[in-house]
Amino acid sequence: MEIIKPRLLKEGDTIGILAPSGAMEDDTNLKRAIEFFEHRGYKVKLSDNLYSKNRYLAGTDEERLDALHKMFADTSVNVIICLRGGYGAIRLINKINYGLIRQNPKIFCGYSDITALNAMFLKRAGLATFSGPMILSDFGQENLCEYTINKFFETAMTGRFEYEGVFWGGNLSTLVSLCGQDFIPDFEFTLFLEDLNEPPYKIDKMVTQLFNIDKIRENTKAIAIGDFLGADDIDYIFEDLNFPLIKNFPASHSDKKATIPYGFTSTF
Repeated sequence: MEIIKPRLLKEGDTIGILAPSGAMEDDTNLKRAIEFFEHRGYKVKLSDNLYSKNRYLAGTDEERLDALHKMFADTSVNVIICLRGGYGAIRLINKINYGLIRQNPKIFCGYSDITALNAMFLKRAGLATFSGPMILSDFGQENLCEYTINKFFETAMTGRFEYEGVFWGGNLSTLVSLCGQDFIPDFEFTLFLEDLNEPPYKIDKMVTQLFNIDKIRENTKAIAIGDFLGADDIDYIFEDLNFPLIKNFPASHSDKKATIPYGFTSTF
């Protein structure tokens, strides 16, 4: 399948805020993020389920799926940035209309639980996305991280990224949750990984599970190690795999993160 690159962000575009995963407990950061984008001259459109709550999810599966489809089908929306991660994306992946996604390519950005959508949009719709900042954790923070904000606009508006090559991966525990699906690209890539609050033995277990898959071993040409917050001294897990390593890669659950082109070659 030919990979589709979405058109780049332009001044005055409409940014859609989508909640495909966890529920929002407080809208303070949402309001700050809307103000942030509007102050920069962008228009903002909210998905219908943004304030919905079904236990820990932003509405029922049907509500979140409908919101996702509407956001892609809406021709007035140029860019989609996810509200937050948490959990819930993998509940949707076998229900999504990937033909609709492919017919309406646009920038789609998120990380953490959104890794499931990054991976499946690429695999089933051929849509290249971005692993990067989200509304509640980044754009809505009272004290914005200058690096994160600058890198988002640099990559989304120019296509430039500070590393060379094709990157694929994301949140380790979310990638592992896709095992059993057809989710791995058919081309070679640098595998980037990050996670939060996982002890070293679980990181070892999940990395081993991935590399027990023939296609992962065959298509991985290097490994980019992002932040594994809450775990120390885990480089040995990756060194034992005997792949070229990129250390201190800017994929993270911290406030400092890059916007990473997902599944396509960026301008280096």
